[in-house]
Amino acid sequence: MVDVTAQQDPFLEHRRLLFATAYRMLGTVTDAEDILQDTWLKWHDTDQSTVRHPKSYLVRTVTNLSLNRLTSAQATRENYVGPWLPEPLLTTPNIAEETELADTVSTAMLVVLETLSPVERAVFLLREVFGYTHAEIADTLDRPEPTIRQIAHRARTHVQSRRPRFDTDQAERDHITAQFMAACAGGDLNALMDLLAPDVTLWNDGGGVVTAARRPLHGPDHVARWLLGVFAKPVSAGFELESAYINGELGTLACMGGNPGGAFTYDIVDGRIQNLRFQVNPGKLKGLYIEPLG
Repeated sequence: MVDVTAQQDPFLEHRRLLFATAYRMLGTVTDAEDILQDTWLKWHDTDQSTVRHPKSYLVRTVTNLSLNRLTSAQATRENYVGPWLPEPLLTTPNIAEETELADTVSTAMLVVLETLSPVERAVFLLREVFGYTHAEIADTLDRPEPTIRQIAHRARTHVQSRRPRFDTDQAERDHITAQFMAACAGGDLNALMDLLAPDVTLWNDGGGVVTAARRPLHGPDHVARWLLGVFAKPVSAGFELESAYINGELGTLACMGGNPGGAFTYDIVDGRIQNLRFQVNPGKLKGLYIEPLG
């Protein structure tokens, strides 16, 4: 059996970049891995000797396959049961230390990207995240360069107007995360409410598979009582909370027997949790079991 290394195979060499591109495009680990499998098949069905720039070819393939998948997925997401949240993905602390990189993979940013059209999303990511020129993007998407420039400007303006403001002080985030876990585990309503911003909102994604809040919850009293109610249920007995780097930021995993059954990600503004996202859909937790992205 021949051992094919990354140095021999451009697909393996650039696999992490390709996965990062597909994941940011689609917001789901499962779909991103499907795209990589399809890209691998197309790459190995291609006469590779005719490909002058393998990396560009592979990124183009991933982007266009993701565009097709995202277009078809939009109809499914419109009929989704309850709030739709991106699939959480374990990341290394290295990403958290690089603020700009962490922002591009954060759950908050992925939620904003959902408000773009598929083409706007592709152009924004290729331009703002991966640094491609307008000409390179035009070649990748097979569209005129002036059109790409217009799309890039529109997408950037759209994202900037919706990008949430949050604090980036890591020590503060570590402290608040520890307090959040302690308050939830101890059933301390007052302590939990003190951690939540006056305008806090919680989104809970169960996908109709497990019991979850079908609508966003607003306000510290409502959010805190609902959370403690969840952890007080018999089905939650045995869950332990532990901190982990999720989508480039320190978050919280709810684990049973060492296996993640849910993931909290949140934005911290002025020392309090403002936007709280709780992913519990079993079909969307695969990214908590794979090697962390970094």
